[in-house]
Amino acid sequence: MIKYTLKCDSGHQFDSWFANAGAYDSLRAAGHVSCASCGSNQIDKAVMAPRVATSRMAPVVPAEDASADVPPEGAAADPAEVEAALRKMRAEVEKNATYVGGNFAREARDMHLGDAPDRPIWGEANAREAKALIEDGVPVAPLPFIPTRKAN
Repeated sequence: MIKYTLKCDSGHQFDSWFANAGAYDSLRAAGHVSCASCGSNQIDKAVMAPRVATSRMAPVVPAEDASADVPPEGAAADPAEVEAALRKMRAEVEKNATYVGGNFAREARDMHLGDAPDRPIWGEANAREAKALIEDGVPVAPLPFIPTRKAN
């Protein structure tokens, strides 16, 4: 897994985890990486310093060009803004991707291997399936919401 600091064309900065550098590149090229604040999919990697583990970790210093819209690491975000961003993300996913339910792992793997046409999908996978997809280099990312029919 690799963590990137990303920045959208509106200047919002955020962090995201990817299986590897190739997964980021393929997800970005397919338009699947978007800003949590504004929804833009014009995303680039922000300037980052490598974080090397030591016996005594120094505190992380935020980048000097961090947007005023992004709270410092550890600061509480406005719950209303977070909820609005999640609603917007859900709407975009539901509008632009096909829900494949529990067949997600099989569908994603088939597309990765070229056995099925590429298309945006979303669905459900258990931890074992998700780990296997990541280890095999299949570009996947967790979504911060569950299907509406499973929500209370």
